[in-house]
Amino acid sequence: SRTCFYRIKFEVKVELTLLEKEKETDLMSPNGKASPFSECRPNGSLGHCSDEEASTLRSNHKARDYTEAAVCHVKDLENGQMREVDMGAGRALLIKEHGEFWAMGHKCPHYGAPLVKGVLSKGHVRCPWHGACFNIATGDIEDFPGLDSLPTFQVRVEKDKVIIRANKQALQTQRRTKATAKCSAVINSSTSFSHVLIIGSGPAALVCAETLRQEGYTDRIVMCTMDKHPPYDRPKLSKSLESTAEQLQLRSMEFFQTHDIELFLEKEAVSVDVKTKTPKDSTCLRGKDIGNVFHLRTPEDANSIARLAGSRNAVIVGTSFTGMEVAAALTDKAHSVSVIGIDAVPFRKALGEKVGKSLMRLFEGNRVKFYMLNEVSEMRGHHGQLKEVVLKSGKVLRADVCVIGTGSSPATAFLKQSGVHMDSKGFITVNKMMQTNADGVFAGGDVVTFPLALRGNKKVNIPHWQMAHVHGRVAALGMMGKASEIRTVPYFWSAMFGKSIRYAGYGEGFDDVIIQGDLDELKFVAFYTNEEVIAVASMNYDPIVSRVAEVFGSGKTIKKRDVDVVCFSRTGDISWLIDKGSQ
Repeated sequence: SRTCFYRIKFEVKVELTLLEKEKETDLMSPNGKASPFSECRPNGSLGHCSDEEASTLRSNHKARDYTEAAVCHVKDLENGQMREVDMGAGRALLIKEHGEFWAMGHKCPHYGAPLVKGVLSKGHVRCPWHGACFNIATGDIEDFPGLDSLPTFQVRVEKDKVIIRANKQALQTQRRTKATAKCSAVINSSTSFSHVLIIGSGPAALVCAETLRQEGYTDRIVMCTMDKHPPYDRPKLSKSLESTAEQLQLRSMEFFQTHDIELFLEKEAVSVDVKTKTPKDSTCLRGKDIGNVFHLRTPEDANSIARLAGSRNAVIVGTSFTGMEVAAALTDKAHSVSVIGIDAVPFRKALGEKVGKSLMRLFEGNRVKFYMLNEVSEMRGHHGQLKEVVLKSGKVLRADVCVIGTGSSPATAFLKQSGVHMDSKGFITVNKMMQTNADGVFAGGDVVTFPLALRGNKKVNIPHWQMAHVHGRVAALGMMGKASEIRTVPYFWSAMFGKSIRYAGYGEGFDDVIIQGDLDELKFVAFYTNEEVIAVASMNYDPIVSRVAEVFGSGKTIKKRDVDVVCFSRTGDISWLIDKGSQ
């Protein structure tokens, strides 16, 4: 389980231990030189600086670095419309809202989705693929996933022609990293004191560190992680098993040095307040120590799974999204792929019986064999290597590699004597600001339960990549004394066999699923409802999930009856959702 844990103004010692022999390269510390951040507002937050404003501040920005083009007539766009336009040196997204024109990068900096196919609403554009939001005036990222913002470009109207002036390099990169403060504290890495210590290197940890610097924080920031790599894109591990850590890297080593974030690799937090070792995970499964059995946690795990499965027999235990993504990724490598699940169909709890069955048929059509309503009783090996998986039904499966895709417990045992409150399952409980019960201690990511505004502040655990980003930002703002409540709409995605599932909301406890579209063709939208819609999933119906997320995010609700009566066209018409919802 990925863990993120933040602490400010440390009064107690946090004991760290190296997982392997410490190397000088494990520590990336800033140079320690004072460099006050001149662009901070009095309150420490950073003002947005557009391309044009920046050009007036930097004398080395020459006219040849810019391109200018008349892209359309003023009447070519109605209010609420977007258009991707060619600038010669690249493309830009032109937007018209409330009679004004805006221009910014046209690709989402997360995975490159075309934002023109997204949702424009109330001053921001929401990505059609994964729900990230960008302010149309500043280009700033306002909701996640992703780390970077978008470049913005100057727009003017002359003789009814809309003219854009843009920086050529920005047109090429299609992304902008926010300006950040530098560390002005005296650095002494030999001491145990730190102004902010972040345990973990997942998205909550990374966004927390970056947000602190973006908001003008000038004291020390230290991150420590059990991982041997700087932060990387973990969701891709199960979809692209042969990718290296470098290919999945979210930020370079140089980035941490430049932004004065000290990163300690291969270090494990073993105690807070008392010196007690973190107990290792345990399980009652016989044969768990046999080789070739993996929990997919690292790029090395993924690479080994892909290598060992080549033309051999792979077994996936569990039908989590991660496990099923691994199964899909192995079908073009392995001789056989078998999936073991305790339910009758995969994804039943999350997506419902009907959607689960349609996806199960997709897998079966790609040579995946299911053993449902079953569990593993034993793993048998020979000379320390896995050879067979024995099911409780008595069935014996040949297995050269096995992936455990049943989920994991929160890695919070090191906090048991710390005074930080955890629930009966070991999840850290936090409030709307991601604060724990302990003064100055914040937490986020997979290891927390937090109040979800969308469901009446019900305490939930949502181990999604997007949600962890939000946790990190909210925690950082709380540390800076700029308390902000978590109000994002959960957004999740999965990819298998070249097809993507989008999901928004929180569907636990749904009592009905309304399907629009065609499950057999895998072109559908599923609305998860009680008296109202609480979640939505889709395949090949973009950007409907982003549209529903926009409705949820505005604080409105969609009544079940509205979905029941709608006549859904097979072309994916979502016009009925525009301005839908009630307070």
